[in-house]
Amino acid sequence: MSTDHGARRRALLVCSSGGHLAQLERLRPWWSQFDRTWVTFRKPDATSLLADEDTVWAYHPTTRNVVNLVRNLLLAVRVVRRERPAVVVSTGAGVAVPFFVVARLLRIPTVYIEVYDRIDSATVTGRLCRPFTSLFCVQWPEQERLYKNAVVVGPLL
Repeated sequence: MSTDHGARRRALLVCSSGGHLAQLERLRPWWSQFDRTWVTFRKPDATSLLADEDTVWAYHPTTRNVVNLVRNLLLAVRVVRRERPAVVVSTGAGVAVPFFVVARLLRIPTVYIEVYDRIDSATVTGRLCRPFTSLFCVQWPEQERLYKNAVVVGPLL
């Protein structure tokens, strides 16, 4: 991080395309204060929504795909080391895991926001990211029981 007090801090925004991207987009008032890099999948919604953003394309599918897990882990090492973000933020899904692991190893704070449509049970990504998360947020009070010390931020959509 630069010691220049006029420099803006950098955020790394990591999510799958589709609903995960839509939820993270709703945080624009917050993330617009940062210089930022997005990591997501090269899908029509993402290429359209992020046309004017600094974007790194991750490998998909991530579910049960060990090759893409390794590819995304190597991508995470390169991107996190290059960008040196002040924070890594994600709404899931699987692409978040390697980025949270790398960020944690480099002592970079991470914020995970659990998706709004899973109220009764924890998501796989939420469970996997939880140990590497500095701040774990949920969108419904009912989700608090699923994740110890979670903070309710309210629904994003």
